[in-house]
Amino acid sequence: MTESPAPLTALVAQGKADAPVIVLLHGRGSDERDLFRLGRELHPSATVVSVRAPFPAAAWGYGPGWAWYRFIGGTSPEPESFELGQAALTGFLDGLPVLLGRAIPAPSLILGGFSQGGTSALAFALGHPGRVGAVLVFSGFLASHPSVVVPQGLATPIWWGHGTADGAIPYANGEAGWQALHAAGAALTTASYPGMGHTISAEELADAATWVQRTVPS
Repeated sequence: MTESPAPLTALVAQGKADAPVIVLLHGRGSDERDLFRLGRELHPSATVVSVRAPFPAAAWGYGPGWAWYRFIGGTSPEPESFELGQAALTGFLDGLPVLLGRAIPAPSLILGGFSQGGTSALAFALGHPGRVGAVLVFSGFLASHPSVVVPQGLATPIWWGHGTADGAIPYANGEAGWQALHAAGAALTTASYPGMGHTISAEELADAATWVQRTVPS
């Protein structure tokens, strides 16, 4: 049985009230500090919220940090931990207006993440159409889980970048997710990075920032 998830905590950098709110989810074995600095690079006046995942990663052999779920293989998360991670994320986002001390219009909320964080961000957006204004997926995958269903004609803009030399989440897994989203008519923008491994390069970050600043209204 999966242990109970820890309450989610986050680092917050307040931005301008009329700028987007960017919520970032780190990959497995890392923590909330990992992506925190990237938020302002994505949008210079955004409010940045970088969240710590709910499960200690060491128990699953992922290192000293935290994880969103236990990974089985391929594109499959372990079902129970994945559901608990999604529930924890839902509760955190429900409480975000209280944390920030202001209302957050859904169109100005960007949810993104790297690796497990990207997979979790995408799953939340698919399961809660209209809750976020845009999604960023850095080197994630479309989770093979009963709760993850791609709605037809999903209007939420999604940006998804992936390196062709990714040894942790193979590029083919990213492509499979792209194909499923395109087949459902999702508003998806994809970006391939030849030779890039399991990381976020300066080029990818710049591409994502251009997309964010063009796509999400202030």
